[in-house]
Amino acid sequence: MAGWDELGEALADYQVTCNGNERLRKMQKDWSKTLHFHCEDNAVDFTMVVYHGEIVSYSDGHDGVPDIVVMTDSETFCDMFWGDLNPVAKYLRGEIKVRGSQEDVLRLDAISSIIWPD
Repeated sequence: MAGWDELGEALADYQVTCNGNERLRKMQKDWSKTLHFHCEDNAVDFTMVVYHGEIVSYSDGHDGVPDIVVMTDSETFCDMFWGDLNPVAKYLRGEIKVRGSQEDVLRLDAISSIIWPD
């Protein structure tokens, strides 16, 4: 089980990976969203803000009104943010739950295919 410290480290790495990916930022330049994440195993919550395709912040707890809510266990979040697993298979098996508009869920799928191409 991962706590906020480990999740924060994974998020920092993910932010660098995403913001450093020119193709991803270009593709998502019109996408600005607030994402809330919930760890089902330890009730840790965190927020990520994306502005014009760039992750501009992440923080402990839920801040603002979410456009998208993502739920899974803390270790899956860490593995996903560190690039150790592609989240698509876990999403299809129902191990990762996403609430949001169909367009936003499809955007997350597109992001996954660029960050985790395998």
